[in-house]
Amino acid sequence: MAEKKVKSVSQIISTGRRKKSIARVRLFPGSGKWIVNGRDMGEYLQRDTLLLVARQPFDVTNTGDKYDIIVRVVGGGIAGQAGAICHGVARALVKADEMYKKELKEAGLLTRDSRMKERKKYGLKKARKASQFSKR
Repeated sequence: MAEKKVKSVSQIISTGRRKKSIARVRLFPGSGKWIVNGRDMGEYLQRDTLLLVARQPFDVTNTGDKYDIIVRVVGGGIAGQAGAICHGVARALVKADEMYKKELKEAGLLTRDSRMKERKKYGLKKARKASQFSKR
């Protein structure tokens, strides 16, 4: 029978990215406390949908109250930051215990979402929006 390998490190550091956001995640053994940029996660990510996105790795692995998390996130908007936190936490959980890798991989949480905003092109109003065509 395979033995469960768990790193006995005081903290695990990982990075998550989404759009223009970068989240540096520190994972500690603890009681499920989240701090994002010096504030409580519920206070920082004010919408319930964003809280669900950020907590998704813990919902998949059922480890919500095993770890404390401190996150420093910069760049992008609040939705991109929630996605970056999710990606960083998933990577940290895999570093903490390899047994979670299969579950997180199947849920698609270890894959970096590479979709970025398309750049504006000259002669257009936005990336693809053109001015209205006038025949005369």
